[in-house]
Amino acid sequence: MEMKPVTSSQIEAIGHDPQTNTLHIQFKGGNVYTYNNVTAQHHADMMNAESVGKHFHQHIKSNPGAHPYTKVKK
Repeated sequence: MEMKPVTSSQIEAIGHDPQTNTLHIQFKGGNVYTYNNVTAQHHADMMNAESVGKHFHQHIKSNPGAHPYTKVKK
């Protein structure tokens, strides 16, 4: 999974697998989480947002029922 660095106070890098609709987020400090049911369009919208972190919190993290997550790494 290719992780792309982003400019954010909370997020270090983001990766997306369009085959499985899985979003990978590496937070500052090293924690990595995967979020399910994240489409390529969701990913593109987040990567193009004025604030990646704000977009993530409003559209992905705030809806854990639609986007269940798993902690992958500390």
